[in-house]
Parts: sequence; structure tokens; C-alpha cells
Amino acid sequence: MKWKFIVIVIVMFLSACSENNKEADGKKREEAIANLNEEGMPIVDEKITIDVFSGQAATTAEDWNDVPMLNEYEKMTNIDMQWEQVAIDGLAEKRNLTLASGDLPDLFYGTYLPNADLYKYGKQGVLIPLNDLIDEYAPNIKNYLDAYPEIKQGITFPDGNMYAIPRLRDPNSPTSLMDDKPWINKDILEEVGMDNPETTEEFYAYLKAAKELSVKGKDVIPFSSVSMDRLYHLISGAFGVSNKGIMHRLIDEDPETGEMRFYRIADEYKQMLEYMNKLYTEGLIEQNIYSIEVDQFLANGMEGRYAAMNFFNPIDYFGEEVGSRYIPGNALEGPNGDKMFTAVLSPVNSLGHFSITNVNENPEATLRWLDYFWSEEGKKMFFMGLEGETYKETAEGPKLLEEITNNPNGLTIQEALANYIINPGGGHPVLDDPRYSTAPEFRPEDIENAEQNEPYLIDEPWPMFFYEDDEQSRLDALTTDLSKYVGEMEAQFVTGETSFAEWDNYVQTMKEMGLNEYMEIQQKALDRYLGN
Repeated sequence: MKWKFIVIVIVMFLSACSENNKEADGKKREEAIANLNEEGMPIVDEKITIDVFSGQAATTAEDWNDVPMLNEYEKMTNIDMQWEQVAIDGLAEKRNLTLASGDLPDLFYGTYLPNADLYKYGKQGVLIPLNDLIDEYAPNIKNYLDAYPEIKQGITFPDGNMYAIPRLRDPNSPTSLMDDKPWINKDILEEVGMDNPETTEEFYAYLKAAKELSVKGKDVIPFSSVSMDRLYHLISGAFGVSNKGIMHRLIDEDPETGEMRFYRIADEYKQMLEYMNKLYTEGLIEQNIYSIEVDQFLANGMEGRYAAMNFFNPIDYFGEEVGSRYIPGNALEGPNGDKMFTAVLSPVNSLGHFSITNVNENPEATLRWLDYFWSEEGKKMFFMGLEGETYKETAEGPKLLEEITNNPNGLTIQEALANYIINPGGGHPVLDDPRYSTAPEFRPEDIENAEQNEPYLIDEPWPMFFYEDDEQSRLDALTTDLSKYVGEMEAQFVTGETSFAEWDNYVQTMKEMGLNEYMEIQQKALDRYLGN
């Protein structure tokens, strides 16, 4: 009987410890709430510290623990954010190790957590649901989600919870929703005596004429970018494919039936590849497009050799003298009458940017810390810095100081601002706002390009979908195989290595690789999204 007594004692001891822990946790929660101000500044009366695991792009400030904007915000809020910064190159590995170890930060910030991980660790309780916290403590975020229910829909997981605050693109701003944009070299256009191409045939004729020219003794390169995918961003809409945006590389919507389709086996996709094959084999696409390095592309661009490209603001990348030669290109009309620009992102273009973990003793204050940056004053502070140090107020609104826009040390606007704020190039979860943002897509040239092509931007691009655990593991395997095969065959068809006579074999191989199962999983995810 002695051993039974020992067991009873152990059980009673563990039960008492559990109760004591609950009481201690309850007391901490009471103290945290008592220390919190539900509105205004400071956010908390007594200073608190939040440990943050954050991603860091190369263009941001080196040490976020000593950034003027954040230092000032710490004084305003009484919240000391202790930043552990991880370079983007090694971010995924370090983030995964941190999650697996159980040695958690209070907050994951700007870490690009994939949807699958958000759902997995959310269901496990590692990441806490934000629904009620947003309703009670984040009025600016709540107002935005109420105004755009499709965005709330896009960040709500199948279990009804929101486990992250996303990085968003303004749903009312075409330039923000567009990814790369088409550009035409106006000097070359004038030299060949043509109008800005509006159809695929006119575009082909322009590229063909441009190929016969040279710039300062070097051949003109008719059409290029930093990857073949970016060329498709311009061309695909002319053939009616990729019509739900670029966040899904294999699926879109069948325009005749309205159903989801695997467009990589559609007749229109084959027609597009035949067109691209004609451009490539006639030397109208840069011949090393499948292996081109960014530095090589920029070097050619700075020499003004490109007649047409699909890329980002040419002045930013090629300099004022060469970049100003480029004018906005048009969304092209294809042989079947399609005319769309498909390189469009969902407003929810990256979800895993701000997630609170279960070790955070001050989740309400942490969310209030972020919510301020969704207010008018907060956005201005986040993007533009501090009044008198980086910007001044004018009758037309806040304007960056000369030291920032025309830096005496030759720094770009982004580089100069990086000494004061953390946003430039960092991709953090705040809304882009053209009144305050210095992002390249809000430069006058980009806005002009977006306005010109706005009538042809696709409607309602799909965000990334959510999948249940069993679906996710199977989908990952299928997607890896299908994407690899599609990419290989796409290149072979375009370069002429494989004849289009092999098209039926290509389609059949895809079906044998599990295409039907892949589409069943994607259809379930789409149905969940539409019914959420």
C-alpha cells in the first residue's frame, strides 16, 4: 500500500503546482491589463519589454535597437522592443529552428511565415488567435478589415481564426497592386517610326525593327527582364491565361465555364508558347534569359540597349539619363481579342508578417504597438520618419527634406531614410500609402504606367489559399513535381529544343503525375476561400 500512498502524494503535489502556476499566470495577466491603456499614449504606464524575432532586408537600418524613429516611438509607448534581426538570406532556416525549439520570442515580425506554418502553429497554440484582440485593441486594423471584408476573408484560416497581420497592398491603388510593369524605349520607338505597340503583332513588328539597330556601337536587345517569368507577366494577358494573378503559377479561371483550370495545358497557353518561341528563335528575346543575372541585366539597361522590358521603374535602376528614355508600355491585345494585364497581386500579398506567440505576457499592448502604424499619423511616422529630421510639413502635405531627396553623400532616398526608419526594402506589415510611402511604385512614372493600364488590370486576383494538414503535405509533393516539369517543358518549347508536336505527350505526362489529385485539392481550397 505504501506505493499507492506515494503516488497519491505525487499527484497532489503536481496538482498543487499546476494550480499555483495558474494563479501566477492569472496574476500576471491581471497586472498586464492593469498596466495597459486602451487608447492614447503611452500604451502602458510602466515600461515593458517585448522580444522580437525579425527579418531584415539588406536595405534597412543595421541595428533596429537604435533607430531614431523606433527610439522616439519607445518614448511614446513605454514599450521597449528588443530586436533579434536575421538577414533575409538565412531567415527561413533560423525561423524554422526557432519555432521547432520551443524557445520562442514574444513576437515574429516581418518573417514571411508561410500560410502552412501559421495554420500549423496556430492550431497547436504556439501562435495565438488575433480575432478578439483586433476587435478590442486594434481600432485602425479593425476599421480596415471592416471596410475590406475580402481582405479579412483572405487572412482568416479554415478554423475561423486570424493568426497573423499581413503586409497589404492598397486595394484601391493600381500601381500598388501591379508587380512589374511594361516599359518601351521611346528613342528606339521614334527611330523605327512606330507607335507604342497595342497588339502582340505590333509588338512583334516593333521588336523585329529594333533588332536591326544599335546603341553606341552595341546591338539593341529587343525584349528582356531579369527572368523569363517577368516576360510572361506582360504577354500572358494577351492570351487570356494567368487571369487570377501571379500568386498562383499553375491555375486560373476558365473564362468560358468560370471553373478553376490548370492553365498550363490549355490551348491558349500553347498558343502563347508558340508566340514566345517565335520571339526567342528570331533573337527578339535576350538569348540568355533563362540564366541572366540581375547585374548583367542592369548593365545592359544602363547602356540603353533594351527596346522593351517588363521590370520596375527604369529611372531607379538605370539612372535618370537612360531611365527617362522609357515610357509606359501597353497591355497587349492578343490574337483572340484578349487584352489583360495579369501581373497583379492580391491585396493580401504576404500574410505571415506579424504573429504573437503564446509566451507573450502583453499581447494587447503588442497589438496596440502595431495598430498605431495603421493610423494616419503612424503611417507618416513609419514611412517618413521624424518631423524636422527627415521631413517637414507643408501646405501640400509632408515633404522629405533636401538632405533625404538630394543627399550630400550621394545616397538614394531609400538609403538616406534607412538611417532613420526601418521600412525601406524591409517589407513590413504596414499599408503602402502614396501620401507617405517612398516605395518606387509611387514614383510619377509608375503611377502614369498604372493609370494607362488600369482598364486592363484583372479583377479579384486570388490570394494564397489555406489547406488542411493532409492536403498541404500532399499538395507540396504534387506542386514540386508539376512545377518542375512545367518549367522544363516550357523552356524546351520556347527555345525549340522540343517540338510542339510533342504537346499531347506533355499533357498526358502531367495527368500521369497526379494532375487530377492536385486540382481536387486546389478546388477544395478555393471553395473554402469563396465560402469563408
